[in-house]
Amino acid sequence: MITIWGRLNSHNVKKVAWAAIEMGIEHRRIDMGGAFGFTDDYLAMNPNRLIPTIEDDSVPGGFSLWESNAILRYLADAHAPHLRPEAPAERAQGDKWMDWQFTFAEAQRTAFQGIVRQGKDVNDPQVSASIAATIKLAERFDAALGQTPFLAGKAFGIADIPMGVYAYTFFTLPFERPSLPNMEDWYAGLTARPGYASQVMIPLS
Repeated sequence: MITIWGRLNSHNVKKVAWAAIEMGIEHRRIDMGGAFGFTDDYLAMNPNRLIPTIEDDSVPGGFSLWESNAILRYLADAHAPHLRPEAPAERAQGDKWMDWQFTFAEAQRTAFQGIVRQGKDVNDPQVSASIAATIKLAERFDAALGQTPFLAGKAFGIADIPMGVYAYTFFTLPFERPSLPNMEDWYAGLTARPGYASQVMIPLS
């Protein structure tokens, strides 16, 4: 049994909750962070006051881990190795995009927070600057997906999960986007995955 600590409207929690379904891992999720606050027991596991954190009861003596992308790599290695390429070059390509996701997230953050959490218009100067920066990165991402259908090669894997979560926000926020055919096709494939639909495609908040 895996316990996932964190509220589902967090992008980083969505990654892990979706991954657990993709991997067929028995799990439960307990709300933590944001409006739910942090318990002392939680902070003993993760003193950073961030989410998510997991506990894996399958490890003798118990095991907890924080940092969302580290959690994804651990879960794949421990429970679903088919989602993580064996070839070092392919694995590194996937890891590159998993790390690059934080660049995309930072660019999109002001647009997301401004529109969703602060009620700002897309014409707000800070929001519009964030949108422009995000689109520039999305065009770079689209070009990469023109080379391979998934971020670590020919098959879906954990490398697709971090950007998959942020792609939902990108395509859901109410601003005009250029044609991004490769990213659009990749995203359409993600929306057909049950774990993505149930854990990621929820109202932005």
